This record gives sequence, structure tokens and C-alpha cells, in this order.
Amino acid sequence: MGQAYARPMLSMMSSRGCSKVACGEAAVATLTYVYADSMAVLGPLSARPEPHSYDLCERHSERLSAPQGWQVVRYSALGEVG
Repeated sequence: MGQAYARPMLSMMSSRGCSKVACGEAAVATLTYVYADSMAVLGPLSARPEPHSYDLCERHSERLSAPQGWQVVRYSALGEVG
């Protein structure tokens, strides 16, 4: 997947780190859980931190898995090649 979630504006937003414990990498994607639909939604880094979302680095976003019975939906920004 490589730089699938990186954006040109990433340098302005890269002060946000990965939400995973002990990870010091810059966040490149935002993860949100939709409990009612048993869905984990992963997309480009949100413009600002959201209280019920998790920012992930490239490595953790690529390795994302969801609980059994849940589906993972991955979105990329328009114009990106992944």
C-alpha cells in the first residue's frame, strides 16, 4: 500500500503521532469504529483530531485488523494511487 494515506498537506498535520502505544511515528490515517454496523473505517488523516477516532502511522494502518465478524473499510483521498 505504501504511501496510500499520505497527502501533500501531511507535513502541516504531521505533528499528530500514531495512537498506538510506544509508537513514535507520524500519523497518516484516521481510524473510526462504527459499532452499530460492526465496521472499522480507515481513511486519510482527518483535518483535526476527533475525540472518538484513532490516528495511525503507515505501518499500523497497513496492519489493521478488526474483530471477528467485523469488516474493515479502507478509503483513500481523491487522486491518490495506492
